[in-house]
Amino acid sequence: MVDLVIAGAGPQALTLCCLLLQKRPRWRRRLRILDPSGSWLSRWQRQMECYEIPWLRSPSPHHPHPNPHALRNFAQSQQRNRQLEGPYGLPHTDLFGDFCRHVISEYQLNEGVQATSVEHIRLPQVGSGPMQLALSDGTTVAAGRLVIATGSGTPQLPSWAGAISGNYPPEALQHSDRIHLPSLHQLQGKRILIVGGGLTSAHLALGALRRGALVHLLCRRTLKHKPFDADPGWLGPKYLKDFHAEPCMQRRHRQVLEARDGGSITPETAAQLRQAQRGGALRMNEHCEVSSAQWCSDQWTLPCMNGHELEADRIWLATGHRQGVSQHPLVRQLQQQRSIELVNDWPVLASDLSWPGTAVHVTGGLSALQIGPAARNLFGGREAAQRICRAVIKH
Repeated sequence: MVDLVIAGAGPQALTLCCLLLQKRPRWRRRLRILDPSGSWLSRWQRQMECYEIPWLRSPSPHHPHPNPHALRNFAQSQQRNRQLEGPYGLPHTDLFGDFCRHVISEYQLNEGVQATSVEHIRLPQVGSGPMQLALSDGTTVAAGRLVIATGSGTPQLPSWAGAISGNYPPEALQHSDRIHLPSLHQLQGKRILIVGGGLTSAHLALGALRRGALVHLLCRRTLKHKPFDADPGWLGPKYLKDFHAEPCMQRRHRQVLEARDGGSITPETAAQLRQAQRGGALRMNEHCEVSSAQWCSDQWTLPCMNGHELEADRIWLATGHRQGVSQHPLVRQLQQQRSIELVNDWPVLASDLSWPGTAVHVTGGLSALQIGPAARNLFGGREAAQRICRAVIKH
C-alpha cells in the first residue's frame, strides 16, 4: 500500500511535496506522484508557452518552496533581480521556471513523477481501510490517502457557440485551451475576434497582434484593470479572518465570486492594448455580446445583442472554465460514492480540505469555500499544503 498518492504534478502538488518533505523527510518513500506527463509543471509550462506570458501575476513570496523568501534569494544569487517586476516582485516566467527546477532538485524530486493518472477511485466500504485507485496504465494501487491536485475544470463556451450549425474549419473557432501561439505562422492580415475580459484574452490579443493579425477584443462588460486576480487583502488576515469565521457557505460562495469578479487584466497589459488600439490594429468593444454566429464564404458573420454585426476569419474563446464537482471526473466519483453538501456545485470540504468521511483531499479552485478567492493561485496552494500536511502528519 502507498500511504499518500498525489494526483497531479503542478505548482500546488509541488508546494505540498516540498512542505511535507521539509517537515517529514522520511515520507519520501511513502508518497507517490502521478501525472500523465511524467514530469513536474508540464501543464503550467505549456500554458506559459501557449500564451507567451512574460511574467506571473503572483507576488514573489508565493511559490512552491516552504521559505517565502526563497525566490528572491534565488534571483539575487543568479544576479536576476531585474526579473522581479515592480513593488510586489512579480517574477518573469523564465525566472520562475528556473527557480522551480532548482526547488525540484533541492528536494530530490527530479525522478518523482510517474507517467500515469488516476482514472477511478473506489472508496472503502466501511471503516478507514485503503482506497483502491485504478490508473490509466492499467494498474491498481491501494492508497491510504489521496490528494487531487489536477487543476481546472472543463472549457466554458458561450451558448451561441454551442448553437452553431454547419461545418467550418477546426481553426476557425477555438477555445483558448486549444491555442498555441508559437505555432501560428499564418496570421498576417487575419481578422481575429477574441471573446473574453480576462488576462488570457489580453495575452492572446497581444500574441496575435505580434503576428500581424487584426484583432477585435469583445467583452460583455467593462474591461477591468487590476494588478491581481483579487484584492491583496485576500492574501492575508485582512479579509480572510472574517471569511473563515463566516459559517454560511452560501455567503462564502458569494464572497469568492465578488472578490474574483469574473476576470481582469493587469494595468501593464492594459497599457499595451491601448497602444495597439491607437495604432489601429486592435479594436475593443466593451458591453457587447454575440447573439449568434454563422460560417459563410470562409468567414464568420456575428450579429451582436446591441444591433451591431461583426465579421471575422477566426474566433478565439477566452471564456474560462467551468469549476465544480460535476466538471471534474474524479471529484464527481467521490460525490457518487460519498455524497456531501454542495453550494452551486462547489464542495463543502472539511477544514483540512478532505472530502468529509474520506481520506481524499482536494486542492485548487474546488477548495475555494475553505481557502477563499485565491484557492487556485500559488497563495492558495501554500495554504492548502499547510492544511493537508497537518492532516498527513497527525495520522
